[in-house]
Amino acid sequence: MIRMTLSLIIPVFTGWLAGLIVNYLADVLPRTRTFSRPLCQRCSHVYGVLDYILLRPCINGHHRSIRTWVTLLLCTLASIYSWMSPPEKIGYALGLILTVYFGVVFVIDLEHRLILHPTSLFGALLGLTVGILAHGIKPTLLGGVSGLAIMLAFYYFGVLFTRFRTKRLIASGMEPDDEEALGAGDVILVAILGLILGWPLIWFGLVLGILLGGMISLLIVLWLVVSRRYGKNALMMFIPYGPYFIGSAYLIVFLPKWVSALVPG
Repeated sequence: MIRMTLSLIIPVFTGWLAGLIVNYLADVLPRTRTFSRPLCQRCSHVYGVLDYILLRPCINGHHRSIRTWVTLLLCTLASIYSWMSPPEKIGYALGLILTVYFGVVFVIDLEHRLILHPTSLFGALLGLTVGILAHGIKPTLLGGVSGLAIMLAFYYFGVLFTRFRTKRLIASGMEPDDEEALGAGDVILVAILGLILGWPLIWFGLVLGILLGGMISLLIVLWLVVSRRYGKNALMMFIPYGPYFIGSAYLIVFLPKWVSALVPG
């Protein structure tokens, strides 16, 4: 029992550190696109290094957001799970780096609806490394190209949908906006996930991501109906697809037995 407890010190520490990195990058990259001093999200006060690491309130007394704590908890749990059941062929260490990448993209896209070029560049290099180790060169490259081609088709369909939506907004007397069903960042993200998952798993990853998106969107609509907040604005609400694709890729890489149990045969 004592030996098992001591063995968990490493994944708990590295998982907490991974959570700190995800939070830091999610705080600074959307603002500066580079490594910079983090600011309080409420008053823009610049944190000191120790204050930020130790999760102290800013000088004006503002505490950290719920996202900060949820991210730390989830990264720690993911680290413990990966430590006890490392992803096949890539191992715990590379798996933790992949978890950090997934976490950064997930949080930034969820909060800002952005998939940034710096994360895409890093993701492409990481995706090549993970894919080649897990599947070999050919399935990795084929997965990346397939993901890119499929999402390009969806992207151009989304462009047509956006034009139709704009006409409907104008016809109903509402101000048109620049929302897109899918963005170029989503296309790049799925190409990266194609490298990670390889061929033909990228097909399943896309289908699973779309199903996750549909299920969660349905739950949100039901909640809006029950809470009586459903209306014209809710109809025009867009939910970024990046987090769903990230979620499906995470399940396939880290929880393959769970995923295979959902697939007949």
